[in-house]
Amino acid sequence: MTSGAAAGAASGGDEVDAWHARLGWSFGLIADDPAERAAALAHLDGARKNTWAALDRWNELWHLTRPLGPQEQYQEPAFRRAHEVYQDVRSHSLPDGLWVGEGNCGPGLPYALLFLEWEARFPREWTERAKAWSTKQWLIRSMAVGDHDQPTRAKLTDLVEIVVQRAYRCKDREYVRVARAVDGEDLRHRLGKAAASDNPWARLHAGYLLWLLDRPEVPNTQHVWRTWVSEASGKQHGSADPCR
Repeated sequence: MTSGAAAGAASGGDEVDAWHARLGWSFGLIADDPAERAAALAHLDGARKNTWAALDRWNELWHLTRPLGPQEQYQEPAFRRAHEVYQDVRSHSLPDGLWVGEGNCGPGLPYALLFLEWEARFPREWTERAKAWSTKQWLIRSMAVGDHDQPTRAKLTDLVEIVVQRAYRCKDREYVRVARAVDGEDLRHRLGKAAASDNPWARLHAGYLLWLLDRPEVPNTQHVWRTWVSEASGKQHGSADPCR
């Protein structure tokens, strides 16, 4: 007889395999090799086209079966099958596939981190292929907890370092939550270097973040940001991005 622990481990392994089968290709999106990245982008383009086609078919059947009434419609075999196909197909794409189950933890955690790293390192490709600000916000907020293992903390620290060195992008302010969750010597050292660098964005954003880390009770609001910028030494100006 299989013990509960063994059954749980097997189930977890099945989930890992399922995530890999659906989205394992997506790690190519953050590959250093341009050819590997191009192949992953082509795969994503195909996955998104398949998703749109499946959605079109589901919508078509929705209109055809609408006269049946809401209860009978969802029992109609062709309509139900079209819906199942759509849900399956979209789970093989990004960002839709991240919303399957608990995509921000457990077996889905590597893919949540991948999506954020892709946006941080290759923002143009991310914006052109899979722009989803609400997904970005949801994932960042989900990462803002203090019980991550060391590899995850290291990855999140890398992401904070990348983000503070660029011009502000929509929802970047959410990374303050992550920085507070993984605060430590390594992060502060990197932020200190960024704040002293020749990069004006890094000086501004890293300086603000260090100031907030020393004041955990201070909320990260637009008012606080603007007040800090106006009082910061040197005549530097913050981003006018309305998403801030």
